[in-house]
Amino acid sequence: MEWVIRFVVGGVVVSFFAILGDVLRPKSFAGLFSAAPSVALATVTLTLHKEGRFYAAQEASSMVLGAIAFVAYAIAASCALRQRRFNTLRTTIALMPIWVGVSLGLFAVFSGRF
Repeated sequence: MEWVIRFVVGGVVVSFFAILGDVLRPKSFAGLFSAAPSVALATVTLTLHKEGRFYAAQEASSMVLGAIAFVAYAIAASCALRQRRFNTLRTTIALMPIWVGVSLGLFAVFSGRF
């Protein structure tokens, strides 16, 4: 039954965000709005039903911190690619430690371990 819920919730949310992405410009937003948010919402929904509110809230908080870290990574990658015309694959891989570092730093700060 959990798989059915996962597919239905995921399908509905993916469709909603795909429509939202199709309405917005530029079209590159379509992929952004159809993938990550829908998977995150489906995961939080299933976690809420399976583990309860407190655990789901912790998972959602972790997702928010990861998203903030991703924004820092995306800004760094965008600046590097625009200013220096580096190889895209090498740049995105080389800057992954920014995502990991910001994620761990935010976790340390917000979990009280810093």
